[in-house]
Amino acid sequence: MADIQGFYDDLFIAVPRALAELLDGGDAGGSVAVFVDGEPVVDVWGGFADAGRTVPWERDTIVNVWSVTKTMTALAALVLADRGELDPDAPVARYWPEFAAAGKDGVLVRHLLSHTAGLPDWDGPVEELYDWTSATARLAARAPRWEPGSAAGYHSLTQGFLVGEVLRRITGRSVGEFFAAEVAGPLGADFHIGLAAEHDRRAALAVPPPGHGEDYTAGAAGGGAAGSGDGTADGSTPAGTAVRLRDGNSVAWRRAQIPAASGFGNARSVALVQSVMACGGTVNGVRLLSGKGCDRAWEEQFSGVDRILGMPVRYGLGYGLFGTTYGWGGWGGSLVMIEPESRTVVAYVTQQMREPAADNRGLEIVMAAYDGLLGLRG
Repeated sequence: MADIQGFYDDLFIAVPRALAELLDGGDAGGSVAVFVDGEPVVDVWGGFADAGRTVPWERDTIVNVWSVTKTMTALAALVLADRGELDPDAPVARYWPEFAAAGKDGVLVRHLLSHTAGLPDWDGPVEELYDWTSATARLAARAPRWEPGSAAGYHSLTQGFLVGEVLRRITGRSVGEFFAAEVAGPLGADFHIGLAAEHDRRAALAVPPPGHGEDYTAGAAGGGAAGSGDGTADGSTPAGTAVRLRDGNSVAWRRAQIPAASGFGNARSVALVQSVMACGGTVNGVRLLSGKGCDRAWEEQFSGVDRILGMPVRYGLGYGLFGTTYGWGGWGGSLVMIEPESRTVVAYVTQQMREPAADNRGLEIVMAAYDGLLGLRG
């Protein structure tokens, strides 16, 4: 059995076992964290940080978590909403006047957060993703594909720029700067939107699924539900520009702020940050928002078939809703799930990609964690 590092409460022994089984099954590396009441009951990792399997996965190894990044951007938006600086029901153009072009004057902030704005596709060159001004100007000039608020279509790459530019207009800071100063910094969380060069040595680059190389891209199949990966982190819809794995592994991608898909962290940092949502806005004495502010994430904005994913979804304000939990998954398998009732967060990150339609790893980790939660409740 694979060697698993870290610690875990004995009630949660199924979690490290599940991670070991994934590594024994061919995965290069990964980490899992389970936080209850803002404290870790599982913090484990194992495997290797490189495709050649020569560099061990360490405690501080970080990876691109792809669309799990959306939950971090959403939390930042909810913090501003809780402070009264951002109104989810306001027109986007109140904060970003240029956005009103091409019939978008009726698009509301909540439409951006719930994938109902009608701007799901990235249709520019990949290189433009690394230039914030060019990327946001392109989106501001576009017409929506449907009547905003009437339908949902997963905004795989565009959501981060759309929400992020609203945040920038309000705060005068980029999403990465705001997140670092107002969220990650106070919590002591090792999560980054825009990765500085000093962290490159710790970053495990994505490994393609067996049989694929660095030109691998993902289509819409598989969706963004728990455990499946987002499947569209590349934006490869008929009108979209495909992002290859090699793009995501590039230095330019790491340095850029792509707040829907380029966050770097490990399971520990993901679980710590999202414990704010699970614990009513306060973790370890750090208060980021109120209980009512957290509850906004639960406000259902859409329920039905997503036009891009082709599957039934429920969207809250910035999070996917799944029964008694909410959260999101990323291309490649990383996942975070939040259950406020038990004040629990489960996070799984990996650099080992699998085909989205056949990837249930995140769900397996979540189910293993629930075995431990049942023990706690008993």
